[in-house]
Amino acid sequence: MCSLLYWYQKRFNFSRINYMKLPRFSSKVEMKKNGQAVWVPVTVRVEDHVIVPDLDHFNIENPDQFIEDYTSNIASTPMDMSRPLWEFHVLNVKTSSAKSVGIGKLHHSLGDGMSLMSLLLASSRKVSDPKAPPTTTATKKHADSSAKGWWCIRRFWLVINIIFTTLIELFKFWLTLCFMRDTKTPLMSEPGDTVRPRKCINRIISLDDVKMIKNTMEMKVNDVLLGMTQAGLSRYLSKKSVDDDMATGKKKVRLRGTVAVNLRPDTKIEDLTNMMEKGSKCRWGNFVGIVIFPLWVRGEDDPLEYVRKAKSTMDMKRISMEALILYGLVKCIMKIFGDKAAENIVKRVFGHTTLTFSSVMGPKEEVSLFDHPMSYVTATASGGPQALIIHFVSYVDKIIINLAVDTTVIPDPHQLCDDLVESLGIIKLAALEKGVHNMEV
Repeated sequence: MCSLLYWYQKRFNFSRINYMKLPRFSSKVEMKKNGQAVWVPVTVRVEDHVIVPDLDHFNIENPDQFIEDYTSNIASTPMDMSRPLWEFHVLNVKTSSAKSVGIGKLHHSLGDGMSLMSLLLASSRKVSDPKAPPTTTATKKHADSSAKGWWCIRRFWLVINIIFTTLIELFKFWLTLCFMRDTKTPLMSEPGDTVRPRKCINRIISLDDVKMIKNTMEMKVNDVLLGMTQAGLSRYLSKKSVDDDMATGKKKVRLRGTVAVNLRPDTKIEDLTNMMEKGSKCRWGNFVGIVIFPLWVRGEDDPLEYVRKAKSTMDMKRISMEALILYGLVKCIMKIFGDKAAENIVKRVFGHTTLTFSSVMGPKEEVSLFDHPMSYVTATASGGPQALIIHFVSYVDKIIINLAVDTTVIPDPHQLCDDLVESLGIIKLAALEKGVHNMEV
């Protein structure tokens, strides 16, 4: 699987970037006889990795569509495993949002979303202060001072709850690994490892709108994004399903997503320098776990029910140790049985679920990449058996939705993206009405 990290700038200059000092960016992957993959240092030829296509700008009638097609094309093209697994494309094409575009294609073995975002931010500086690195919002923990006298009882109950919830979630994971597959819907791909064409599209929504819903409903941003996703998928399936019971929500649909969970103790995006240091709390590489998230897909008279259901399920997932245990289990299987065995397990779980959902927190202030201001940044992934991958990336006051879809299963990804955005608007209106009602009461 490879990741696409692409950013949009007013101007772009690649000459000062230097990632070759990072070991994985100057090594290729070779397979030993026992099937184990190893990193082998090589000499990097920059011209093999930095691609500046010679474009005929006069024949590009729709620059936005051109960028979409270009991104989709490189996402569907396998990487050359005989050299370091990264490449950067610089396109001097003026779009509706920026004057040029930079696209990075990186293999997932180089790092997860947190690592790759940190790599980008480590090369960035604040627009307001060119010498200062970008900042992100750290996760805040609040202590309940009124409950100090009951901390022992609360802690004991929490431990029992964690153990019980973890056992239930691990049992569900085992069922999924063995035989439990999602209901066949217009979003579900067919079994198999067939390489299919991928389409990558993105859309920008307001972070302020998401925060307004979050504050009104007293939940987290990820709860709102998952609720919005559930509402959008429900709208899309109601239009596409030939089964009337499925379209109206009378028929129960098993539709689940694999959600990437960052396992680092600090959820703040740190500077790459600190991440690479020995003993850093924030580990470079792949340190994410996977949880299986059941999606509430059915018609609801109250749009806020989608975010309530998302919060309810996420609250249970947050106290579960499922992600950490499964991460350790996969690492253990890799050491004992090799990479292929672990890969087969992951593929089977992904093949039995419908989609992947992920969100990455970006900078809360405008940043520049080597003195060139960025308009926005987004990311996606390609490969794997699922037909739909949804990524959310925040940047200043925006959230960028990026969909990577298998066009043989979902031929109209723009309609799906529209349904997601429209669902956010409907949920926002319902939250505003709720807020006004609460003020009147």
